[in-house]
Amino acid sequence: MSDLPPLPVTFRPNRTRAVLLTAGVAIFVVITTIALLLEQLSPGERLSFVFTAALLAGVLFLLSRPKVVADESGVTVVNIAGRRRLAWAEIIQVNLRPGDPWVFLNLSDGTSLPALGIQPGIAKQQAIADARALRALAEARSTARPTTGPDEDQG
Repeated sequence: MSDLPPLPVTFRPNRTRAVLLTAGVAIFVVITTIALLLEQLSPGERLSFVFTAALLAGVLFLLSRPKVVADESGVTVVNIAGRRRLAWAEIIQVNLRPGDPWVFLNLSDGTSLPALGIQPGIAKQQAIADARALRALAEARSTARPTTGPDEDQG
């Protein structure tokens, strides 16, 4: 168990995040600068340029949001537009198969939850290491607290 990362641990695609945040800031600065330098634009047109720049930057910032946070009580999966908290017992399996765009968590309710915080896009080896670490944590946590059975919920 010494190879398990200390909790809490946050998994996120840091390189992808850096590219998205840098691109968002650069796009905002360039478009805003152009809007201010073009003398033939009216104030309303300049404002629309700045608004468009802010919108594009906002989309890139939103795309940089995904992460997976593991702590003592479970896992929080933050995807682009949502957040879901899971107890360790809810996670049956952590999957990152060749060709998958990100990790998928198979859950005890029979569904699968994408965890965009671990994705092999730019940093494939890091994503594989992160997926293995999350899998090891899920296996260690589920065996540390075995469930007693279906009668447990009837109370």
